[in-house]
Amino acid sequence: MAAVSPSVFLLLVNGQIESANLPEFDDLYCKYCFVYGHDWSPVSGLEEGISQITSKSRVTQQDLVWNFPIDITFKSTNPFGWPQVVVSVYGPDVFGNDVVRGYGAVHIPITPGRHKRTIPLFVPESTSRLQKFTSWFLGRRPEFTDPKVVAQGEGREVTRVRSQGFLTLSFNIVTKDLKKLGYDMTSEVLSVPEATYRP
Repeated sequence: MAAVSPSVFLLLVNGQIESANLPEFDDLYCKYCFVYGHDWSPVSGLEEGISQITSKSRVTQQDLVWNFPIDITFKSTNPFGWPQVVVSVYGPDVFGNDVVRGYGAVHIPITPGRHKRTIPLFVPESTSRLQKFTSWFLGRRPEFTDPKVVAQGEGREVTRVRSQGFLTLSFNIVTKDLKKLGYDMTSEVLSVPEATYRP
């Protein structure tokens, strides 16, 4: 009896949002969500989550540490639209209002194994001094209505943003049946030999 070939492949992702380096801020929490293509669908795990509030150590001003777990499994028939994780960091302003302190996004690594990614964070900026003052005074800083826009290029070219620290994530990746469907994601295949690289 012939073996039945698989019709989908699986991507198992677990890991954590480890820490953030935002020297100017304290008492922050983060939210995450996944953005993926039309052929992808989650099989198990959580598509979005919100962490606990973390504070810097009073003795040594170090990174903000969450170690907040991420765990999700996707199935797909096509690698187009490979999943990305979008992270939004929030914290209080001088008036006690929760405002965005950074957005960032990164693609889930494509090779199996343990990976660590440090992503730059940014925040939207007001376009004029009057808007900047008004938003500060009212406690309504510019932010995206849907954080998933961070993972999409469309419409972002007109957005004014400012860099604001870094966030570190770690991933443990397992794939199933990618090779059986004709996709070879081993690191040897994906690496470019130095002799053929031309800047």
